[in-house]
Amino acid sequence: MSKLPAGWAGTTLSEICAMGPKSDWEDSIEVGFVPMSHAPTTFRNAVRYEIRPWHVVKKAYTHFENGDVIFAKVTPCFENGKAALVSGLPNGAGAGSSEFYVLRPLDAGISAEYLLAVIRSAPFLQGGEESMTGAVGLRRVPRAFVERFRVLLPPEQEQKRIARELNTLLAQIDTLKARIDAIPALLKRLRRALVHDALAGKLITTSQDVQDGSTWLRLRAEDVCDKVQSGGTPKEGFTESGVPFLKVYNIVNGVINFDYRPQHIADDVHHGSCRKSITRPGDVLMNIVGPPLGKIAVVTSDHPEWNINQAITLFRPGRLITSGWIHLSLLEGTNIRDVSHQTKGSAGQVNISLSQCRNFIFTVPPIEVQNEVVLRVEQLFAVADHLEAKVATAKERIDALTQSLLAKAFRGELVPQDPSDEPASVLLERIRAQRAAVPKPKRGRKAASN
Repeated sequence: MSKLPAGWAGTTLSEICAMGPKSDWEDSIEVGFVPMSHAPTTFRNAVRYEIRPWHVVKKAYTHFENGDVIFAKVTPCFENGKAALVSGLPNGAGAGSSEFYVLRPLDAGISAEYLLAVIRSAPFLQGGEESMTGAVGLRRVPRAFVERFRVLLPPEQEQKRIARELNTLLAQIDTLKARIDAIPALLKRLRRALVHDALAGKLITTSQDVQDGSTWLRLRAEDVCDKVQSGGTPKEGFTESGVPFLKVYNIVNGVINFDYRPQHIADDVHHGSCRKSITRPGDVLMNIVGPPLGKIAVVTSDHPEWNINQAITLFRPGRLITSGWIHLSLLEGTNIRDVSHQTKGSAGQVNISLSQCRNFIFTVPPIEVQNEVVLRVEQLFAVADHLEAKVATAKERIDALTQSLLAKAFRGELVPQDPSDEPASVLLERIRAQRAAVPKPKRGRKAASN
């Protein structure tokens, strides 16, 4: 901004903070040790710590005290916002990962809460990321960037008012965010309940006497489907074009996503060694190698024929069952749960065999009932999808609120200004005078050579 609010002053972090101060506690003291994993990514959460003896951590680690501000200097922790105002340490003493920077206010007139807001701000985060140096995976924010970062400093009392207001507003944002974040799980439970009720006949709206399931059949998959078949990987390899070849990673959120790492096989391979797993629009696919199991999708008509690898089984509808009903039956998950204790695999992998898939039991109502129920589920799922999209939009806006508040604070617009506040320029002069009064350590002379 071209003009500072009344009473504010421009400065740098190095002028108002000690950076990376060292501590000289007794070896017998216990300190709160903060691994990088224990530093929060949210604005208001406190650090978590482990108790360790000081003599164990004093040499190789960062030192800090209650009231200091710490933040990660290494990627990706810096970008993820690993930072906190330190509090609650036993004996006021703390140590942590060597990849923390520590800021300690040089005067009681510098609010640590305000400093935390500065390093949480978009300009600091963006500038730090752009300034990173080092090899890929080991990139760090340079100390010089932090020291020279420009701070718009309000008067001491206004800093405190800003910090209080931010704490109040951010607490409200946290509450709202927690409620928004809980909605996707609720929608997931809703979809699960809808599928369960659909297969139990509870979504029927016609006058047909099917509520009790008396006209519904219980049939094995291989008896009601025209085909139940898993695929395989062709020995001839893959081609740049040809028949689209699906792998488990192409089943995303219940649909086929062939844009991700697409692979093809030649037409002669498709009709030759891979002919048993020729896949057609309307087939229902399910992965049989996990975890996780139960990735299910209906094959689209984007291509007249597809093929699949050995980690996928196709279920092709017969005259008594529709694609939509197979999809619902597999989505409900009872068949998968019933065989989960029999799955085989190694190194954490689980497999469902083709014979188990063929023995899945489907409860099959008349075709007209299947069509009605599937349509009703699709309508209700569309409502849930719409709500989910609204939630995602709301979440983006809520996530942006924190930076909007910080930007407003640094423009001097978050809290009222008081002309009676001591100007920040007076505070800065006091800090400069205090620093000038501290004797500079003398450099020791090198021992004379013999």
